[in-house]
Amino acid sequence: MIKDPRARDQEEIHGKRFLSSGQKGTRVLMFIQSLELGGSETQCVEVARQLKAEGYGVAVGCLRAGGPLKARLDEAGLECVEFPVRTSLLRPNTILQMLKLVAFIRRRKFRIVHTNDLYSNLFAVPAAWLARVPVIISSRRDLARWWWYTPVRRKILRKVQGLSTKILVNSEAVRQDLLIKDGFAPHRIHVVYNGIGTKKFVLAKADREKLLPGIASSHKLIIMVANMHAGAKGHGDLIEAAGTVRETCPEARFLLAGDGEMRPFFEDQVRTLGLAEIFVFLGHRTDIPQLLSCCDIGVLASKSEGLPNAVLEYMAAGLPVIATTVGGVPEIIENEVHGLLIPPENPAALSRAILRLLKDPQLRERLGKAGRERVRARFTFSEVLASLRQIYE
Repeated sequence: MIKDPRARDQEEIHGKRFLSSGQKGTRVLMFIQSLELGGSETQCVEVARQLKAEGYGVAVGCLRAGGPLKARLDEAGLECVEFPVRTSLLRPNTILQMLKLVAFIRRRKFRIVHTNDLYSNLFAVPAAWLARVPVIISSRRDLARWWWYTPVRRKILRKVQGLSTKILVNSEAVRQDLLIKDGFAPHRIHVVYNGIGTKKFVLAKADREKLLPGIASSHKLIIMVANMHAGAKGHGDLIEAAGTVRETCPEARFLLAGDGEMRPFFEDQVRTLGLAEIFVFLGHRTDIPQLLSCCDIGVLASKSEGLPNAVLEYMAAGLPVIATTVGGVPEIIENEVHGLLIPPENPAALSRAILRLLKDPQLRERLGKAGRERVRARFTFSEVLASLRQIYE
């Protein structure tokens, strides 16, 4: 049974009274599916660190606690609590773990529960509602273009997110999708752009020969940072475009940072096209700032996006960026000003943009500088925290 929205509004008012009287020390539970490397996961962990630094009482909950980002929580002295759901939410163990989460929330007196991705919405929002948390924040960070979002499941997610006080989205594109397809009231949805810590990208230095053995000083490096869990990031389009680039610019080399189930497929595509000598599959990396400091161009050829962290990282590193006009990407980049925008699923346009940048060092420098300034001005964690403070209170 879904609670009357008017009752939720009353709770929202009381929640505001409570929070406005005591921001410092206010207990916040951030929830995420896992601590693997990924855009939503990184945002959750970094926001938790920032909130703790501001004096909030923060803990992080997750369905799977293992992963490279756990170290970031440990460094900040942040508590991480696992409610293990390994495979599907449609198992009896899920109900048990959800009830444990309800008890944990009540025992620890969390005043805010903030979920950060699809599965944490489905799991932790109902638990927070059952625990009578004053402020429940759920999130949407993509345009629902992947296999999970069947019509029935999307209706279920709509009901679950209807229990939350506010819904955070990371781009206006996602906001419009929720307004049009899910029918949420405009005042329920808030755009909070992703943040990025720019300092580590500005200061990053690396010995290119040690970091990338086999890469010569004469090579021009084009990098794409993206997981390989599906084809939505456009790896196949970049591989196809690379063949055309090599014909004109044989010194070009393509670095793919990221891993996933589809990596063998992309490796086969590279071999089939005879491009093995110009591609390097780097797998999961935790030294992205150092990698970017060695590169000449950053590419993201996605078919669908919410607001990609990879593009922000390229820009923070001062790289000229080529990205597709999907989701919130045009909200980050003004074409020909902060980077080059191309249509999705268009390897020919991608190869032309890459060759244009390779041939024009002045354009690379101009776009890289403008991109870095754009990120510094609009996409920092200071901006994220300012928005969250207003929403929480």
